[in-house]
Amino acid sequence: MHIQNIKIHNYKNLSDIELDISPKINCLIGENGTGKTNFLDTIYFLSNSRSYFNHIDAKNILYGEEYFFIEGKFKNEDNYNTVLANFSVEKNKTIKLNSKKYSKLSEHYGKFPVVIITPYDVNLILDGSELRRNFMDTIIAQYNKEFLINLINYKKILIQRNALLKKFAENRIFDQEMLAIFDYKLIKLNPQIFNCRKNFIDDFMPIFYKYYNQIARANENIQISYKSQLCENDIEKLLSATIKKDLVLQRTTTGIHKDDLFFTIDDNPLKKNASQGQQKSFLTALKFAQSDFIKKHTNIRPILLLDDIFDKLDSNRVKNVVELVANNHFGQIFITHTDAEKLKEILTPVGVDYSIYQFDNGKIEKCSSN
Repeated sequence: MHIQNIKIHNYKNLSDIELDISPKINCLIGENGTGKTNFLDTIYFLSNSRSYFNHIDAKNILYGEEYFFIEGKFKNEDNYNTVLANFSVEKNKTIKLNSKKYSKLSEHYGKFPVVIITPYDVNLILDGSELRRNFMDTIIAQYNKEFLINLINYKKILIQRNALLKKFAENRIFDQEMLAIFDYKLIKLNPQIFNCRKNFIDDFMPIFYKYYNQIARANENIQISYKSQLCENDIEKLLSATIKKDLVLQRTTTGIHKDDLFFTIDDNPLKKNASQGQQKSFLTALKFAQSDFIKKHTNIRPILLLDDIFDKLDSNRVKNVVELVANNHFGQIFITHTDAEKLKEILTPVGVDYSIYQFDNGKIEKCSSN
């Protein structure tokens, strides 16, 4: 699958762009702040119905304007599709496939998969568990619609249960029967979501290890461990055992919304004991494995968006990443860089075909192809 043409109007600093795009490797060149990352984000938006960087749609409108739209024409073998994403302050967001509006945005998810790697991904290592859960869930949801529906329902029920706990505290009351209505639903959904996540990690790990070893080519013991309260406990017993704590804190303290992934190197936390190069190698392997995993389960090669991919990597790891990108294993690829000549020095030795696009203050122009 690849995107053939894109139209962008009023998205962040991209005011008015229409561009035909190569199905292979596309190099986006320009100084920082010229719009390269925003351009990648428009492709991500067409795939996921939201920005990768800012989930508040109104904040993605070009300053001084009241709306944005993005239109992309996709080709997958002999199938052609047009996706339109439109947002205005007055009418909110609309996503259309071939001029037909979705009744639910979740119906669009997974049809045009995209994998993005950016410098902000280091937060997967450094920040809280929510980002790591989201990483798992966004992959699973691309091919397992039942999981996506269960996850959406779980989050709704969790909000309702927490609101009830707060109401109990504010009014100094407790209604076991009312609470049991939500507990029954959580008891049903928790194991289903847990089992999907556990099975995903079991299948995902060999693919991740393969890519990390190909990038690092070093004797480094990297591990990803899935941690959940449900690994050793029954959710019904957990909810019963923590009811007093839940009432005091006015929120649900047990369940799959507390799950986490632990990243280690040589049995030590990755965020404390890994160099920046090791962390970047880890994240790149994670996203390459994500692309492989989605292709395995959907038979679609995701579009790969590589934002500042070579930063923090030494020359050997850069060479290893480029060799992976060049072997035609992946589908359409976008790479951002500030220096066209340096990027040519990286890509030319492996003999890949690529097109170069120059960015300047929100404008883009195709310069050359190799």
